[in-house]
Amino acid sequence: MSSGDNNTSGRMNSITRRLTGAFMRQAAGRIALSTVLLFVVSCVGWLVLQEYFAFGSIQWNAGRRLFTQSDITGKVNGLFYEVTHTGAPPQEIAIGKAFVTICIVFVAIFLFRLFWMVIISMPRYSTRVRKILEPLNELALRADELSRLEFGEDKYHVLEDAIAHLDTDESSKLSLGDSELMGIEAAINNLLTRIREANRQQARFVNDASHELRTPIAVIGGYADMLERWGKDDEKILNESIAAIQTETARMNHLVEQLLFLARGDSGRTKLNKEEVKLSDLMREAYEESVMIDEKHVYRFRQVDEPTAQVDAGLLKQAVRILIDNAAKYTKEGDEIILSCGTEDGHPYLQVQDCGIGMAESDAQHMFERFYRADKARSYEGTGLGLSIAKWIVDKHNGHFEVLSRQDLGTRIRIVL
Repeated sequence: MSSGDNNTSGRMNSITRRLTGAFMRQAAGRIALSTVLLFVVSCVGWLVLQEYFAFGSIQWNAGRRLFTQSDITGKVNGLFYEVTHTGAPPQEIAIGKAFVTICIVFVAIFLFRLFWMVIISMPRYSTRVRKILEPLNELALRADELSRLEFGEDKYHVLEDAIAHLDTDESSKLSLGDSELMGIEAAINNLLTRIREANRQQARFVNDASHELRTPIAVIGGYADMLERWGKDDEKILNESIAAIQTETARMNHLVEQLLFLARGDSGRTKLNKEEVKLSDLMREAYEESVMIDEKHVYRFRQVDEPTAQVDAGLLKQAVRILIDNAAKYTKEGDEIILSCGTEDGHPYLQVQDCGIGMAESDAQHMFERFYRADKARSYEGTGLGLSIAKWIVDKHNGHFEVLSRQDLGTRIRIVL
């Protein structure tokens, strides 16, 4: 071990001793306080017993006082406790010797507890402090090692030249050929990988958004041309065109709102207003709304217990509504959709279960990606952004999804908070 390592270890040992000493002083203070309180309670209890033995009962409004007696020389002969009950002569109880005995007993108890703490607890405190400081000690050693590493100007030139000549190809990586720069090389390559992945996701997002917007725009444009050519005089074509334009406009408006929600979320402009919420009330509201607006499916609500959590009720309900809408979209008319809530392993959850078309395991792994739609789901209307929004909301609540899905049997999605 080098001198630098010895110095660092010495400093950490000194810190460990100081922190252990602080823990021990706090523990000693707690022992002293608890011993004093127990001493006071014991003295009061002993006096109450002596009064009961003297009178056969306890009067809470009786007269009581402590006093000492002295001889003619002024020397204190003893400590006495006088009690006066109604209708009875005063009783003086000598308590000096008993008080001294109780003091000796509690001093012995305090010393024994202090000795036990030093012998038994001190090694445990020291071990605990060392475990807490172990990562800091490792960091200090690495920092000391870096500070002693020779990193001359030629190293900077090697790094600068390698970065300047780095190929823009997606698979290219930085290679410095210097063992002392391996850590920097790995860090830069990891950063390049993350940047390229972010760029790919951004390009895919823009392409998918353009594709989704292109379809309703093309439909609106086609019906507008039809109206211009001969729809003005044909009432059937006129009504059909107006209905189609309204439908595609609503679809495009919904898509734009979803894109704006994700954009605001990615930029940090969506703020959560968390408060203590009964999740059973939130889920029951979603259930009642579903029964009211969707008469094509049978909805059931099951409540296991009364879970509560610190959540943004509006956003969390939006995530639940997305799951319910998805369940209704992929479930046959007349089939059941079950909504439930409860607590499992100490974590509250909200759950939506359907008996729809289900998903393959390969599709379930990508279901929360933006614009991702499984092959079987492409024949159903949708944008492929709903579950991405739900995931963003749940992530912001530090929760996660648990998905169980089987093709042609149905899907169960649970939000765990």
